[in-house]
Amino acid sequence: MHNHDHHDHHLEMGRKFLIGIILNFAFVLIELGFGYQINSLSLLADAWHNLGDVAGLIISWFAFKMATKSPSSQYTYGFSKGTILASLANCVLLFIAVGSMGFDAVARLKVPNHPDGMIVSIVAGIGVIINTVTALMFVRSNELNNRAAFLHMAADALVSLAVVFGGLAMTFLGWQWIDPVLGLGICFVILWGTLSLFSNSLKLSLDGVPEGLDTISIQEELESIEGVKHIRNFHLWAISTTRNALTATIVLENEQTLSNQEEIKEKMRFLLKKHRVQHTTLETEVFSN
Repeated sequence: MHNHDHHDHHLEMGRKFLIGIILNFAFVLIELGFGYQINSLSLLADAWHNLGDVAGLIISWFAFKMATKSPSSQYTYGFSKGTILASLANCVLLFIAVGSMGFDAVARLKVPNHPDGMIVSIVAGIGVIINTVTALMFVRSNELNNRAAFLHMAADALVSLAVVFGGLAMTFLGWQWIDPVLGLGICFVILWGTLSLFSNSLKLSLDGVPEGLDTISIQEELESIEGVKHIRNFHLWAISTTRNALTATIVLENEQTLSNQEEIKEKMRFLLKKHRVQHTTLETEVFSN
C-alpha cells in the first residue's frame, strides 16, 4: 500500500509539472512575440526569465519521472536522489534569473525605452494569471521541488504584476523609471526566498539531516523504549525530497531483551514513521560492561 501511494504521489506531481510546463511555455512564446513586435525590453526580459523557470519545471518533472523507476543492482536506492539534485539546480536557475533581471533593470534605469505601455500591461496580465494558477498547484506541499516550483511561479507572477503596473504607469503617467525600480525590488524578494531553499537543498545533497527533524529528540525517544539501553551508529539522511532513511545500532539492556528484539524494532519503526522516516535499517546487540 505504501509503494502504491508513493507511486500515485509521484504521478500526481508529474502531472502538475507537465501542466505547468505546457502553460508557461505557451506564455513564453506569446510574451516573446509581443516583446519583439513592440520592442519592449521588460516583456523580453520577463519572457527569458519565464523560460528559465520552464527549464526548472522540466528538471523537476524529469526528476520525479526518475524517482518512479525501480532500484537496480547499481542504484540500490533507485533514482529518488534526483529530486534533491533537481531542487539544487532550480535554485541555481533562480539565482541566474535574479542576476539577469537585476542587470536588465539597471540598464533600463540608465537608458529607458518607450514601448506601448498598454500592450505591455495586457500581455503581462496574462502572465500573472498563468503563473498564479501554476503556483497554486504547488502551494500546499513542503516537498523541496514543489517549494521550488511554487517559488518560481510566485516570483514570475510578481514580476509579471510589476510589468503590468509598469506598463500602466508608462501609459498614464509617463513614468519610465517605475518598471526597473519594481524589478529590482522583486529581485531582492526572490533572492531572499531562494537562499533558504538553496541552503536546504545543498544540505540534503550532502546527506545532511532533513529540515524539521531533530536527531537528538528522535534518539531520546528511541532510547525510551523498554529494553533499550542506548542507540549508537545513528545516521539520518534524505534519499529523496519526500523520503528519509535511518540506520542505527540498538544496544539492548541484557540477554533477556534479545528475545523481544523484533517487537522493539517494530515499535521503533512505528515511531520513526511519525517523524517522516520511511526506510530504516536497525541492528541489535546486547550491552556489555
